[in-house]
Amino acid sequence: MVPWTMVGKYDICKPVFPLKAERQVCFFIMSRRINMIIYKTEAEIALMKEAALLVSKTLTEVAKVLKPGMTTMQIDKLCGDFVKDHKAVPSFYNYRGYPHNVCTSVNDVVVHGFPNDTALQEGDIITVDMGVILNGWHGDHAYTFILGEVDAAVMQLIKVTKESLYKGIEKATVNNRVGDISFAIQEHAEKKYGYGVVRELVGHGLGRSLHEDPQVPNYGKRGNGPKMKENLVLAIEPMINLGTKDVYTDDDGWTIRTQDGKVSCHFEHDVCVKRGEALILSDYSIIEAAEKANPNLNTGYYA
Repeated sequence: MVPWTMVGKYDICKPVFPLKAERQVCFFIMSRRINMIIYKTEAEIALMKEAALLVSKTLTEVAKVLKPGMTTMQIDKLCGDFVKDHKAVPSFYNYRGYPHNVCTSVNDVVVHGFPNDTALQEGDIITVDMGVILNGWHGDHAYTFILGEVDAAVMQLIKVTKESLYKGIEKATVNNRVGDISFAIQEHAEKKYGYGVVRELVGHGLGRSLHEDPQVPNYGKRGNGPKMKENLVLAIEPMINLGTKDVYTDDDGWTIRTQDGKVSCHFEHDVCVKRGEALILSDYSIIEAAEKANPNLNTGYYA
């Protein structure tokens, strides 16, 4: 689930559990917030990987059955049941009042789309964004699916958004700064392809809480932001619009749409900062395998 940034109210991030003595904690001041970065132990990273993989497995179940005629409310139930069957809890349900297990964002919805009983149609794109709490740790990621045939422009948007995610992940290494991730995403999606990189929505730290510091914008300057140390866990999640970067919020207070009505795409991985190369805790390979095996889903952008 994506937090707002740069506008509106800011929370002071406080730990809701006792901090272990061996855990490194770093404080910094940025944009009117008091930020606290929590670095995890290797044992905690292993537990977070289990939570991340449960999200991946749940999204794989979606990829197996997704088709035109299915409703997003059915997706919500499928995900909620699967998570509970695996002795975990959906992270999003009742989080700050959010009333569903997952976010299902269709076409021009960027994030936080409410599941409903409207049937999905051929040519829709849908992002399923979800989280779980397993053994006290959060996993949180998102995947965009294509139902049937879409315009070449939409296909390219999906491809470039996923590429921009990995461009950002490449920079999630020790001694780089958060701005290096932001710059890599923006450089690929916006500077190279001209897409709208949403400013008001960001990635974030992840751990015992669904949203931890630091915030990870999808735009910015190299060398800016906090320096990253080993075992910082981030949810890196480019949200890229086919048209302009501008968005607005529906009357429900949650659903965020593109201002121009064009489609938006969103991919998200859980990533642990390491030396030399980032460790991706989530697993797209099982989602992609199920996606390719489902004749109702379009994976033409893989070619």
